[in-house]
Amino acid sequence: MSIMTEAEAKTILDKVIKLSKADECTVQLVGSVEGNIRFALNNVSTSGVVSDTELSVQVAFGRRTGTATINEFSDAALARVVKRAEDLAKLAPESPEFVPAVEPQTYRPSSTFSAATAAMTPEQRAEIARASIAPCRAQKLIAAGYLSDEHSFVAFANSKGAAGYQRATEMDYTCTVRTEDGRGSGWVSRNLQDSSGFNASSDIQIAMRKASASAEAQALEPGKYTVILEPAAAAGLISFMFNYFDARQADEGRSFLSKKGGGNKVGEQIFDPRVTFMADPWDAELPVLPWDAQGQARERMPLVENGRVTNLLYSRYWAQKQGKKAVGRPGNIIMSGGTKSTADLVRETERGILVTRTWYIRMVDPQTVLLTGLTRDGTFYIENGQLKYPLKNFRFNESPVIMLNNIDDLGRPVRVSEGGQMKLMIPAMKLRDFTFTSLSDAV
Repeated sequence: MSIMTEAEAKTILDKVIKLSKADECTVQLVGSVEGNIRFALNNVSTSGVVSDTELSVQVAFGRRTGTATINEFSDAALARVVKRAEDLAKLAPESPEFVPAVEPQTYRPSSTFSAATAAMTPEQRAEIARASIAPCRAQKLIAAGYLSDEHSFVAFANSKGAAGYQRATEMDYTCTVRTEDGRGSGWVSRNLQDSSGFNASSDIQIAMRKASASAEAQALEPGKYTVILEPAAAAGLISFMFNYFDARQADEGRSFLSKKGGGNKVGEQIFDPRVTFMADPWDAELPVLPWDAQGQARERMPLVENGRVTNLLYSRYWAQKQGKKAVGRPGNIIMSGGTKSTADLVRETERGILVTRTWYIRMVDPQTVLLTGLTRDGTFYIENGQLKYPLKNFRFNESPVIMLNNIDDLGRPVRVSEGGQMKLMIPAMKLRDFTFTSLSDAV
């Protein structure tokens, strides 16, 4: 029962809403079937399929709310979960930031479903693992990776008449390749909606080349360098920055977008003029659900245009308080770029550092979005347009705000996975004066 049809989901949602005696009731059904395979030391270690369906009920009596969940759908179970939510609401204190459920809205469907991904079989997953392992074994390299594919649906309805239903698919693949002595490491990752566009035999070569080439890493003095961040490396920093595109944080002085004396920096030039970020549920490469977690219809919306901040995100409560239009959290962020590949950017660089991946990123200062983290899985010195030699990994201290003011060039945007709710499309970036603070012995 994990993937319900729209009619099946509607039957359950309607039953729950009729059962509720609260002032308002919002119900959501989420179901998924996730297949996976894991391999390490050039051998498959686990594989399986996990399916689940969950019903969430939120009710309100005045400004008091209660929420309960269940994964059983008999009439008796539905009555129990409604009663539980209502009992909790009656016990809850009044919320000073309560907003009523959304009114009926029009949701323009987005192309989040792929039949190929939904139909993936254990045999196909095993073939991807084989295509990853066999070339590594032949070259005395060691592969460890994980593949997951998911077919899901979301359906919701509330007592005011708002309702939506949509299916979605997604595939995530990541593989780390090490040399036998553990001194060289390479990495590759792919995030796709449509698995038919994935070729493990081709992608594994990227990680293999980097693993072999990074074995004799040399130390380079920390400092400020021209860097080329591959899309996955850049995404690790950019995703942090968008946690602070909330209007309330900015208005209350808790964000890099706060203005001295109050207010926010909407309309101000914050980044290099080449920087444009867009949220677009209907983007062909990165479609997402056309509504947010509150059931509010999403829109195609620029967040930054030509370096100027054009929109911040307004919760329904904060929009009401400030007299603004509510702008919910987008499902994706798409950054504009150019047409060059990472290899093109390398060829055009006289001296610099190529960073494959960033990890263990932590916040240092929210007011400037100063982050610290480490490079890993392939860091190389560039000289006269070539990867000259591998480097020991670095710790960096850098702010994406400063980073996006030090752009030399941007590559072609690609879809990357950050493992969270926000989906990203980010280009490779060639940047000036990226700050490396110390060396790391990690591979």
